[in-house]
Amino acid sequence: MKSELIVDVQPQEIAIALTEDDRLQEVAKEKRNQDNFAVGNIYYGRVKKVMPALNAVFVDVGHEKEAFLHYLDLGAQYRTLQTYVTKAVSDRRRIPSMQKIQRQPEVGKEGQIADILKVGDPILVQVSKEPINTKGPRLTAEISIAGRNIVLIPFADGVMVSQKIKREAERQRLKQLILSIKPHGFGVIVRTVAEEKRVAELDNELRLLVQKWQETIKSLQQHEPVSLVSEEMGRTLGIIRDVLNPDFTSIQINERTVYEDVKNYLEIIAPESAKIVKLYQGTQPIFDHFDITRQMKTGLGRTVGFKHGGYLIIDKTEALFSIDVNSGSKKLYEDQEENAFQFNMLAADELVHQLRLRDIGGIIIVDFIDMDTKEHQQQLFDYVKQLMNRDRAKHNVLPLSKFGLMQITRQRVRPAVEVEVMETCPVCHGKGKIQPSILFTDQLEEACKDVLAQYGKGAILHLHPYVYAYVSKGWLWSLKAQWKCKYGVKVLENQSVGMLEYRFVDAKGNNISLQEKEQPKPVEQPKKVEQPKPVEEPKKVEQPKKEEQVVEEKPKVKRTTKAAKPKEAPVAPAEKSPAETKAPAAVKRKARAKKKAETQTPENNEENK
Repeated sequence: MKSELIVDVQPQEIAIALTEDDRLQEVAKEKRNQDNFAVGNIYYGRVKKVMPALNAVFVDVGHEKEAFLHYLDLGAQYRTLQTYVTKAVSDRRRIPSMQKIQRQPEVGKEGQIADILKVGDPILVQVSKEPINTKGPRLTAEISIAGRNIVLIPFADGVMVSQKIKREAERQRLKQLILSIKPHGFGVIVRTVAEEKRVAELDNELRLLVQKWQETIKSLQQHEPVSLVSEEMGRTLGIIRDVLNPDFTSIQINERTVYEDVKNYLEIIAPESAKIVKLYQGTQPIFDHFDITRQMKTGLGRTVGFKHGGYLIIDKTEALFSIDVNSGSKKLYEDQEENAFQFNMLAADELVHQLRLRDIGGIIIVDFIDMDTKEHQQQLFDYVKQLMNRDRAKHNVLPLSKFGLMQITRQRVRPAVEVEVMETCPVCHGKGKIQPSILFTDQLEEACKDVLAQYGKGAILHLHPYVYAYVSKGWLWSLKAQWKCKYGVKVLENQSVGMLEYRFVDAKGNNISLQEKEQPKPVEQPKKVEQPKPVEEPKKVEQPKKEEQVVEEKPKVKRTTKAAKPKEAPVAPAEKSPAETKAPAAVKRKARAKKKAETQTPENNEENK
């Protein structure tokens, strides 16, 4: 089996992926340059609350939530350890000798923590479980310093050998070997990987662990409660320490500082494996190059598929994880019982893989497809137990209940891995409406101009693989080549970027922000035009009424002028004298023409025209 470790170092966090035969098995992330309250960190804290009902105390170690310390986690040698710490703090000029410390009575398994600790007491503690959800860290006062082959426990007695080492002869050899080299005042646990190790290698590691304990006490003398006095090695080195084996073929790291730290560490604990550490210098993101991003997107969602169309539905609650097994629409066998059994066996493979991949801990309830045969139920139970034997975390598997449910408990020391597989549209931000996609390249070019103006040349533009293929089309005449020449921007594809999303980074990998330039404030101006001012238009509609009145007045004038002619004609005869009626016809015609000329004014003449 081929194993690889891929380490993606970013400015804010480090992501570690473990693969076996190119299949993703474990994912871990840790923040850089901040206290994560990781398992193994040692703190000099102060008791804040004593809870007799819980037989526990809450300790202030600097976390926003107070840490929890139970009576059973004090350890048998707590009084001796506290005496040593008190002496070290009282005399800060030198480190007390472990051999000269007088042993105090052991802490029994039955007792009250209120008889040992009081509010305000300083205490040296170690994180045994990281903060999860709304709970603070869980602590232990039994300090241990872990190495690759052995674990050093101050003030403990004797040597314990891992139960996974089955050969009795080898167990006795390791026990006698450690007893001959361990210093007085320390206990040692021999880990499974120490099998067949030489005495020189174990002695060298033991000396390093004792030196680390002395450095912890020296740091304690320089600090006051509440403070961190010893930090566990990073998750990268921790995973290498715990899982490194001869099956490892390579450790790929994309940052030189972390690369050198890992290589130096391997030269100490496993010199023969130092050559497998490699510095990745490709242009493509390291997780994309080794197909980690795609496997994370497909394997860490709520619904996870497996062979022949089956799928798991994984839900998380505050108390437990529930996993439902479904066969889908396909059938492997006509017989319903046999079909359910085969799908359950396939689901068991993916189930165990998901527990390890997501680092799911606590109580897990699995709802398998119902099976009536007791033989099939037993075979499924045995198969799950066999698969779980490869899991490094402590666990317990119970047989199927009469309801077809399997209960699994798994050690939980840190929050389960959560990766957001759904992508929010970076353009519309979930509103459902976006700008025309054909204008996206114009937007990219404008952004390149802004980057050139603000930061100069040398920026790197990350695009979705589909968009990258589009801008790369045309080789020398492609948009990718044009932007490189005009703006000095290098274009790379990145699977973690959305379809119409882009990201600028500098040569060191730091994000370049252009939010101020990209705010579409001018777009909001047309909204002002939409104010209901046209409601006043009905007032303008009244204007035609005035025009109608004018038009109506004009015909009235015409009617008066035309009507004047016939009205004056009968009036004239009414005023005529008898002499005028006897006048000759020529005189009458002349008189009518004269009257007609008098009645026609200049205005009436223009209207007639």
